[in-house]
Amino acid sequence: MPSLHPLLSGFAPIWALTGVGYLVGRSRLLGAQAEAVLTKFVFHVAMPAALFLMISRTPLDRFANPSMLAFAAGTAAGTGLGLLAGRLLFRRKGGELAIGAMASGYVNSANLGIPVAMQVVGDASFVAPVVLFQILLVTPAVLAVLDSGAAGRRALVTLPLRNPILLATALGAVASATGLYLPAELNHSAELLGGAGVPTALVALGMSLHNRPPAEGRSRLAETGFIVAVKTLVQPLAALAVAGPLLHLSTHQLLTVVLFSALPTAQNVYTYAREYGQATGLARDAVLWSTLVSMATLSVISWSLGPS
Repeated sequence: MPSLHPLLSGFAPIWALTGVGYLVGRSRLLGAQAEAVLTKFVFHVAMPAALFLMISRTPLDRFANPSMLAFAAGTAAGTGLGLLAGRLLFRRKGGELAIGAMASGYVNSANLGIPVAMQVVGDASFVAPVVLFQILLVTPAVLAVLDSGAAGRRALVTLPLRNPILLATALGAVASATGLYLPAELNHSAELLGGAGVPTALVALGMSLHNRPPAEGRSRLAETGFIVAVKTLVQPLAALAVAGPLLHLSTHQLLTVVLFSALPTAQNVYTYAREYGQATGLARDAVLWSTLVSMATLSVISWSLGPS
């Protein structure tokens, strides 16, 4: 097992920048809309630039690998348990059921996955296939369920096609397949934009812990607790069971898969819930509490599975 020093050196920047964001939000130094603006900058500008460069420089055959099988198994376990519990235990239906299932297995792969991977694993290449898997497979399935009960709002079903992360991954895949590269000047500009994504995302994350508005209606405490437990514990354990005993992945691959599976619920889940008016309070609570709990679970995973 690794000593305590590498663990602290890996997570200290994440905790520090998140803490800075919380203090900035608490002091209202940047104004009431700062967190929303920073989050939009990360989502629409910085992260797409980072992901485009990452994917364009990665051979497409790297997307088909045993690590993704283990991650997909963890996602299936998380969303499946969320779906069953939502229907049988908490009596959710339709769009609310879909949001609960998504909150149980949809990881924050971009905003939080990149800094965690860089600090703990030293390599963020696994972000690309995870983003593709979630945006191309999981998101359309959930939106199809939500859209089926939202007559007159069919334009929202095209949301994944207008998603800047999806567009960046698609353009990056084309560039990778064709061997095309950006001119040096544009490439350097994209690198600068992409480099701004990690610190800005962490500051915005910290601000969201203070500035997040109150839920619209009270989510059941038991349901929120169940979803957070599934997301932060069951999903990574399921990925570990497949990655280790079944697929026999290397130590590096095992750490990467379990680490990504333990990432908290993505803020996209709340965005979709708010747009469709389905279980908004539950989605917001799942994002908030899974983010807080994951700081501990990610640390434990890094300590127990990381290299010496």
